[in-house]
Amino acid sequence: MDEMKRISTDITVVGGGVIGLAIALRLRADGREVIVIEPNEPGSGASYGNAGTVADYAIIPVGTPSVLRNFLSLILSPDSPLAVRTSALPTLFPWLARFAYESLPHRYRENAGRIAELVSDAASAWMEFASEINASNFLSAKGCLYLYETRKAFKAAGADIELRRSYGVSQELLSAGEVTGLEPRFTGFEGGVFFPNAINLSDPGEVMRLLTSAVKRAGVEFVPASATDILRERSGLRITASAYELRARTVVIAAGAHSRKLAASLGDPVQLDTERGYHIEYDMPGLPIERPVCPTAHGFYFCPMQGRLRVAGLVELGGLTAPGNPRLTQALVRNARRFFPELGAPSRCWLGFRPSMPNSVPVIRPSKGGRDVILAFGHGHIGLTLAPRTAQLVSAMLAN
Repeated sequence: MDEMKRISTDITVVGGGVIGLAIALRLRADGREVIVIEPNEPGSGASYGNAGTVADYAIIPVGTPSVLRNFLSLILSPDSPLAVRTSALPTLFPWLARFAYESLPHRYRENAGRIAELVSDAASAWMEFASEINASNFLSAKGCLYLYETRKAFKAAGADIELRRSYGVSQELLSAGEVTGLEPRFTGFEGGVFFPNAINLSDPGEVMRLLTSAVKRAGVEFVPASATDILRERSGLRITASAYELRARTVVIAAGAHSRKLAASLGDPVQLDTERGYHIEYDMPGLPIERPVCPTAHGFYFCPMQGRLRVAGLVELGGLTAPGNPRLTQALVRNARRFFPELGAPSRCWLGFRPSMPNSVPVIRPSKGGRDVILAFGHGHIGLTLAPRTAQLVSAMLAN
């Protein structure tokens, strides 16, 4: 039997995605001793496979009155941007019930306000963060574009547009001609909304590698294992992770979609579940777009990246263990060819897991059992956007 490896540290960060890595880097800058527990390549998973957009405009929760009204038709349609695995419905029911409540008009507006407060300085925070990790060359400040196929759809988006305006989000309403002026390949749309402050990462995977390197250079040690148990003891916290036993004065749970069980074991039951996110990529030397573009009726993004076009999006509720759903990958392929018929077979496909709260508001707070444990997960679609901001908040909690 292998001997247990025992390690002691000041702070243990559970999770090596973009949130955990940003927190570890910030806490090292604060002079704290930090260890990160992560079983996979740091910065992989959803931190790599996202749309690569730092989205200061993304204040609208997934749950809205419109989604609530159309929920049944959304989950039954084969081309819907929202899918639910029927086999997962029994375990999903509590999450879905809360999601329905959070989609009511008063809750939707309140949740949007909470998200708006978090993302308000996302662009400037990321510019500073990218400079710190030597990733500035991977940032493109060309904004992001939402497109609407019909006047009815554009009019229906008015409530979201007005809500963003009320929270000071920079946005410009575009005519059909102005849309093609920005992106000539997109014709036939009645109009669009342009978000000028959005930043695009031309290679999220490379940015994650640079972030991981910066964290290691700062002196953070990585433990390549999965944390399975956290116990409060009189002498501090004991973390079990495969062949490792770690003791720490403080633990930050930033394990994304895997965070719920760890939080619950410490007396913090959280209604976290998993959105299974998909993307496909097409290798190509010349890209057909300049910036991320979202045809809103279809619920996905075209994302320009170095040497390739990424098509990312769709939401599937269904947990962490089920295999990928080829129907959703095929839906992305169909949608991509709808706008770019010349595309052949994708160069690669990907599935990852987003940690999703019913109200789309991430959990960033001390544990109910004490400030020795900090919760930092549930960022859903805005984990990349909020990594620097989350690190700032966790740093402030521990300083106080």
